[in-house]
Amino acid sequence: MRPTLLVDIGNTRIKWAALAGTRLGKGRAAVHSGWGPGDYARLFAARAPERAVVASVAGARVNRAFAAAARRSAVAVHFVTVPRRAGGVTVGYVEPWRLGVDRFAAVIGAHEMFDALPVCVVGVGTAMTIDLVGADGRHRGGVIVPAPHLMVASLLSHTHGIRRRARGGAAGGRGIFGRSTREAIERGSRYAAAALVDRAVEEASGPLGREPLVVLTGGDAGAVLPLLRSRGVAVPDLVLRGLAVLSREMTR
Repeated sequence: MRPTLLVDIGNTRIKWAALAGTRLGKGRAAVHSGWGPGDYARLFAARAPERAVVASVAGARVNRAFAAAARRSAVAVHFVTVPRRAGGVTVGYVEPWRLGVDRFAAVIGAHEMFDALPVCVVGVGTAMTIDLVGADGRHRGGVIVPAPHLMVASLLSHTHGIRRRARGGAAGGRGIFGRSTREAIERGSRYAAAALVDRAVEEASGPLGREPLVVLTGGDAGAVLPLLRSRGVAVPDLVLRGLAVLSREMTR
């Protein structure tokens, strides 16, 4: 039986893995800027999947290129959308479709992995998102802020004095206080992200009756996790894990 290709297309990076039955293969990742149908077709050629299940937030142009490659390779493609309920999760947004599909897949993946626990699912990519999900699978809402890299880029782009002073390298050391302008910006952005996650956990603990587990994913998750005071774990392929759950539901 041919596998299903699970694909997570973000603003900058694409991640993919093959799902054979219930077994999720090793995930791969690349920067997809500049990719066309031929580049996506090579993903299909290497794995010969029967179909592809895709969570994409990259926009219509990227989706069209991916769909064209799928047609060329005779692969059925399903772009995931966000319903009110799927994968054991009930979306808490008033209009469910406004929840990003990558966030939707991530909360499904976290709920499946830690189904006895409430979770704060934190995606640290271009933006940083926090979604609270109870142990019952009910999505309680979310938070969206610039991720650390975007905070840094914003300061360097819009504040001339900081940009000029940040040209030097970092001085090294530990803790929140940097010893150069560049280091101060980078540390400040990471600690700000971690502090927001801790505040979200604190605020969620009362209504839930217990502290949720922080489940982080995304390219900058490793920079935020060590700074948390809350209990947390990093799951790099969390969106793909959620897509695996949705894929299995589709075949029932």
